[in-house]
Amino acid sequence: MTVTSTALFRGSASTSNTTLYTVPSSQKAVVTNISVANTTATARTFTLKLDDIDLITDAPIAGNAIATFDMKQVLDQNKTIKGSATATSVNFHISGVVIS
Repeated sequence: MTVTSTALFRGSASTSNTTLYTVPSSQKAVVTNISVANTTATARTFTLKLDDIDLITDAPIAGNAIATFDMKQVLDQNKTIKGSATATSVNFHISGVVIS
């Protein structure tokens, strides 16, 4: 068994629910940290889903702010992380480990 720390997703949010990461076949992923950054002065909201189940729903994030979440959430093969925000100025940074 190989365990590799990795960035599961780093990038701008879409304004519609979008797949950010899919666990490869024959692997598992453990989401360990999520940072959400709002890069503008205007407050926004964001949503994140693990395996199509809401983890964080319409959470507010102030202008020029960062929200961080530490967790240990396991995703089996072919499961997804999805997300969206009210503007593309919101960035997601999702870290974890992949087990193969």
